[in-house]
Amino acid sequence: PTLAPLRAASVHDRARNQHHTRTAQEGETHMSTTITGNLTRDPELRFTPNGQAVATFGVAVNRKWKDARGEQQEHASFFDVKCWRELAENVTNSLTKGDRVIVTGRLEQRSWETDSGEKRSKVEIVADEVGPSLRWANATVTRVERQGSKPDATQGPDIGHRRQVCRRLKSRGQAGFQR
Repeated sequence: PTLAPLRAASVHDRARNQHHTRTAQEGETHMSTTITGNLTRDPELRFTPNGQAVATFGVAVNRKWKDARGEQQEHASFFDVKCWRELAENVTNSLTKGDRVIVTGRLEQRSWETDSGEKRSKVEIVADEVGPSLRWANATVTRVERQGSKPDATQGPDIGHRRQVCRRLKSRGQAGFQR
């Protein structure tokens, strides 16, 4: 599918939605951005070989306006979002397709080569924060116990158990988000 060009953001949009922050290395910056839209699919939770949780999901952002003739126009932009660790698990346990969310994070581009030798690239949002939009919904917040900052063999995550808990909560519909 072809993607429509992004509209130029006004100064107000840029001031409200984006800001530059310094990273540890001199001269490097990253762009922080915030989007509000609807989940296009249920968050998918996976684990890296070393046990780090990573969740991916899609967000559709709809924009409506009236053209010069006064006719209603509409355009949707689609974004892939990735989040890590506790945020990934909380998102997977709390949100489902169709939920309206607010995502704040940084834009990150990755590139790869296909088996046939084609070069591809993709820009996605690596989320720092994800939450339900309360414009047309209610939410119930449930605090989760944080793990210690230095896990050892006795308190480390049992990946199999975590996956079972996630599946069980999802199948029961136990997400802290209510319409």
